[in-house]
Amino acid sequence: MDLAPGLPRLRERLGHSLFTRVAGPAGPVNRARIHGTPGPRWFPPGRPIRTVHGDASMFIGGLRALLLQSLHPLAMAAVAAHSGYRGDPWGRLQRTSTFLAVTTYGMADDAQRAVDHVRAVHDRVRGTTAEGESYHAADPHLLGWVHVAEVDSFLCAHRLFGARPLDDEGYDAYVADTARVAAALGVPEPPRDQAELAERLAAYRPELRATREAREAARFILLRPPLPLVARAPYAVLAANAVSTLPGWAREPLGLPHVPGVEDTLVRLTGHAMTRTIRWAMTPPPPAP
Repeated sequence: MDLAPGLPRLRERLGHSLFTRVAGPAGPVNRARIHGTPGPRWFPPGRPIRTVHGDASMFIGGLRALLLQSLHPLAMAAVAAHSGYRGDPWGRLQRTSTFLAVTTYGMADDAQRAVDHVRAVHDRVRGTTAEGESYHAADPHLLGWVHVAEVDSFLCAHRLFGARPLDDEGYDAYVADTARVAAALGVPEPPRDQAELAERLAAYRPELRATREAREAARFILLRPPLPLVARAPYAVLAANAVSTLPGWAREPLGLPHVPGVEDTLVRLTGHAMTRTIRWAMTPPPPAP
């Protein structure tokens, strides 16, 4: 049986399903505005941030970032109490992906408006943990943690699974690009190369621990995602690869397994296969001759 005639239809259906999940119902309209409206951008074509954020490795990097970010008890308390990640996980994902798309590819004015909106939301998010510690989402120190955990995760995933991994100079430039967005969000002196990123991550480590909320979030992300049965196996591949890229000091508090040998071979191979499939599905095919 010749399956070739059905491949374009399969590609279109799979790509549409993935895009709808990530971008939401307004995705096509937002995409047209972000990419099709002329005007100055924060990051012109060719910048490393466009390369990294436009790659399928972001599916793995995003899951890794959520797990890593959960280890800061104040950041996790704010997420657990105010983000609605359990009740509306896809809405949260869609808002985050739209923010990344607008600030990475959109017009400068739209990027600034997106940042202003996020800052206004952060300013309203405040409370007290079960241990009696106060938190405020607009706290520059907490914003700094969320930023470095996210950038480290996106960079790590792209280095391992990206279609065209960058060299060290390119990844230094990527960190510098992300610093532009972080500074606009209120992060003081964000890291501007890989060395500064590693130093900043290390500086946060004494503050990190796995709270009950962090472990519950990890179980929700890894074991109970709100997905149809047909999508559970592909998602499990992405989740396993996200866990495999975490350092031991992040895995152990969350109770995440470590299987030496298997992770570097079988798990990694499935990660490459899955990101290639996502890339194939979400990249428009070339026009017919």
